[in-house]
Amino acid sequence: MDSTHRSPGRVLSYVPALAVSRLDRILISSSIALVTILAWAYLVHLDHQMTAAMQDQRMMAAMGMTMDQAWTLADGWFTFAMWAVMMVGMMAPTALPMLLLFAAARAGRDHRGISLATLSFGLGYIAAWTSFSAGATLAQFGLHQAALLSPAMASSSGRLSGAILLAAGAYQLTPWKAKCLTHCRSPLGFLMTNWHDGTAGAFQMGFRHGVFCLGCCWAIMCLLFVVGVMNLVWIAIMTVFVLIEKVGPAGALVARIAGAAMVLLGIAAIT
Repeated sequence: MDSTHRSPGRVLSYVPALAVSRLDRILISSSIALVTILAWAYLVHLDHQMTAAMQDQRMMAAMGMTMDQAWTLADGWFTFAMWAVMMVGMMAPTALPMLLLFAAARAGRDHRGISLATLSFGLGYIAAWTSFSAGATLAQFGLHQAALLSPAMASSSGRLSGAILLAAGAYQLTPWKAKCLTHCRSPLGFLMTNWHDGTAGAFQMGFRHGVFCLGCCWAIMCLLFVVGVMNLVWIAIMTVFVLIEKVGPAGALVARIAGAAMVLLGIAAIT
């Protein structure tokens, strides 16, 4: 066995009270809140810029000027940055229970407060969602090239919208979704079976937890192509929905009900 890997019993012994000190709890919670607020502030700023740009495009269209433009490298980079910041704003709050428990495990083992490993765990989690952001950027580029997106970055095809809803809804009902959601809803179980010592081990754990979270929520994020990638109201609604799924008392049931509703909406959109 890798010397950095610990057995479930060893990990459990590191978390005698399953809690961090009041100061550490405040520090971790405040950091998550700050990161989330900054991400949302950027999204609001970006939304204002896009609204002004769309108004300019409508004026150009009224004058008979074309609005179709090929993506540049800068367009690709800013689209990726938009997705990455959006994912941080939506997913960072859901990582708080895991980060608090991980910090408690580290404090129990090292007999000290928050360490660099806690930050490394968080960076690993963000890295997983950054990978998704790269994939979402490529998907948006493909849809743009196929002229299937409106200026508001929402699907302009009823069939495409229906297909996305059907796929997302069907995934909500699969065993893969249930397995990933169970991992996300059971942070102690994850730590007991995935513990690695050291800063690098913490990053690995954070990334692995992020992958499970990604497996739980990727289909929901794809719905942004239906409602509008920068529709702040729907982004907020999805953020609340993901929180309910992952930390609510009936999260698994809510996930399945939502999945059935998505399937019905997808059928309606296609027909």
